[in-house]
Order: sequence, then structure tokens, then C-alpha cells
Amino acid sequence: MKKIGFLNFGHWTDSPHSQVRTASDALLQSIELAVAAEELGADGAYFRVHHFARQLASPFPLLAAIGARTTRIEIGTGVIDMRYENPLYMAEDAGAADLIAGGRLQLGISRGSPEQVIDGFRYFGYAPAEGEEPADMARRHTAVFLEVLRGQGFAEPNPRPMFPNPPGLLRLEPHSEGLRERIWWGRPRTPPPAGRGSRACTS
Repeated sequence: MKKIGFLNFGHWTDSPHSQVRTASDALLQSIELAVAAEELGADGAYFRVHHFARQLASPFPLLAAIGARTTRIEIGTGVIDMRYENPLYMAEDAGAADLIAGGRLQLGISRGSPEQVIDGFRYFGYAPAEGEEPADMARRHTAVFLEVLRGQGFAEPNPRPMFPNPPGLLRLEPHSEGLRERIWWGRPRTPPPAGRGSRACTS
């Protein structure tokens, strides 16, 4: 059974001939495009992630907004560069967006591709450990991301918390059951660590 969808880079330019002249235009039109695609019967709406460029860069607010405006279409990324990501914060954002969308996220992630600036991930506060390549750091971030998406507790609770805690170690919230099985790796020949349940896609 075949499915059809689209991948949007979200370019904008201030050219007088462009209908997408600002970041606001790109974001709002991307939402409307996904809504229209669902109405026409398309199966998927996917968005590229590029930093330091006049393109879509921060996917989760956009995915959450599309999730709130649609009911059926799959929504996701193709792909998120894991060199730039805090895997725990990403797990929270992804969990929230997936819950808003009713479990329709399909996240493509990657070890990275050519970018607009030299070692742009360093400006985000991330650097490979000694002896690591940037791609190794991306895989390390991915391993943590996939592990916390399991929903198992790992953090020691405060004995005097602001709010009552459930028993045992605490997990990240919000947790979206099943999201971990909808993570796609952008390099088929380089599977992610702990890759059971993760699938490959081309970036």
C-alpha cells in the first residue's frame, strides 16, 4: 500500500517576488499547507530542520501547532540533526507535541549533514568528547534520547519536593507512549545505538 506526503524546507526570502518573505510566513503557511494536505487526503507532512539558515529550524512548536489543527495526517521531520540537540529537553518537547497530535509524530533524526556554518553545534553549547567525531556525539545524543523515551524512571526524587512524587525514580514528563517506535534514523548504513524499534529513512 502506497502513501503520499510532502517534505517542506520552509525557505523564506525578502524578495518582492516571493510569497514567503518572513519566518512568520514560512511557519504559518507550513501549518496551512499541512491542513490543506490532510483535507486533500495526503498521508504525511514532514519538515526539514536547518540551523543558521532562512528555513525551518525549531520543529516542535510547528509540529504541535499542526497537530492541534489536524486529526489524521502523519507529521514529522526529515531530519533533526542530533549534534545540536539536548536529548532530554528534546524528549520533553517531542512528548508534548506527540500528545497534542494524538500519537501521529514520525520523527526523522540524523547524525548531521553539511551545514551553513562551521561546527554550528558548538554555538549551541555541544562539543564532541575527546576522541569523538561530531557524528559520534550525534549517536551518543541519540542513545540518550531513545533511552528516555522508554518512559522508565531514572532521576532521584527530592525528599522535599514542591509537589508530591509518585514512588520510585522519576521519568521525564510528559511521556507519550509509543513515540519511541516512531523514530527514524537518517542514515540507513549507520543505525542508531540501541536501535531496536527504530527504523531507517533517507535524509
